[in-house]
Amino acid sequence: MTMADRILFIISVVVIVVALASTGWLVASGQALTVDGLFLLLTCGLVALAFALYLWFLIGRALKALQPPPPKAAPSATAAAAKKAAPTPVEAE
Repeated sequence: MTMADRILFIISVVVIVVALASTGWLVASGQALTVDGLFLLLTCGLVALAFALYLWFLIGRALKALQPPPPKAAPSATAAAAKKAAPTPVEAE
């Protein structure tokens, strides 16, 4: 994870917390029952969802980078024998 990824992670978490806190405030104060409040509630929810999806992608990418690469399979003996036994093409004269 680079330094830019860490900064974006922190900013994303802050934005999600603020959006969810705004949603909670709209519901607690009763403003969510107005038309303007409903649109603001929807906007806060979509902002939180967008940043949460980015965090999901960021965490998945970081976890994938931590996994060791898969080991390379050794060529089997039968494949090597079949390769040796294959006839070589004859050049046309």
